[in-house]
Amino acid sequence: MNDSSSYTPPRIWSWNGANGGRFANINRPTAGPTHDRELPTGRHPLQLYSLATPNGVKVTVMLEELLALGHDGAEYDAWMIRIDEGDQFGSGFVAVNPNSKIPALLDRGGPAPVRVFESGAILLYLAEKFGAFLPLDTASRAECLSWLFWQMGSAPYLGGGFGHFYAYAPSKIEYAIDRYAMEVKRQLDVLDRRLADNTYLAGEDYTIADIAAWPWYGALVKGLLYDAGEFLQVQGYTHVVRWAELIAPRPAVQRGRMVNRARGEPSSQLHERHDASDFDTRTQDKLTAPR
Repeated sequence: MNDSSSYTPPRIWSWNGANGGRFANINRPTAGPTHDRELPTGRHPLQLYSLATPNGVKVTVMLEELLALGHDGAEYDAWMIRIDEGDQFGSGFVAVNPNSKIPALLDRGGPAPVRVFESGAILLYLAEKFGAFLPLDTASRAECLSWLFWQMGSAPYLGGGFGHFYAYAPSKIEYAIDRYAMEVKRQLDVLDRRLADNTYLAGEDYTIADIAAWPWYGALVKGLLYDAGEFLQVQGYTHVVRWAELIAPRPAVQRGRMVNRARGEPSSQLHERHDASDFDTRTQDKLTAPR
């Protein structure tokens, strides 16, 4: 081991707000709002409050896929939540998601608003609401949901584990990087073995399991996540690469990746989305949320 320092945990842990590296200003050991701020509301029943992280992309891809199938009821307003500025701790957002994480969805299409938080829950809610991307027969549905929940349980090791210590931590810790790199490679092997005999995760049909997993594992093998492809030798997972390349060109995936994006080439960003025509204009001055 070549860790730069030794550390002995104190008998009682206490929060040091200066710790945490790049994300020190958005992490804290308590829940609840830090300030009053109402959320903006658009004209569609579905109101999405999010950011184009992998978890946020899951939901915008799902909504764009539903619209591509002709489900007009899936029209939505997507409002950007700038987590680096603490928007997720505003009172309005906490009312929709008490966990203060993106994405969060508010469905105002019924007698009373329905809040849905956690990306997997949102995908399942939308799949059931519109009857799409979720198999109907018992065995196929179980397979789809198993892979959906596999992703929800596994991706934190890729994101908050490997991604944090490899890309964001203020100091590189050999033990942490080795531990999480090993786990991510194991997960890629799980996917590769499954996809060796199946076009998609749940079988031969594209489902919410793929929509959930692609923004993490598809982006990883395509070099869109943490710039870690060479380090993890991701091209060796040939079936995952095939699956990632199969999904990437879908127009709904390309549109979904743009929504609530605040980084990268300006042409890849759509800060807010209120209508399909917004993809053509991409006028960010016009698409600035009231704060």
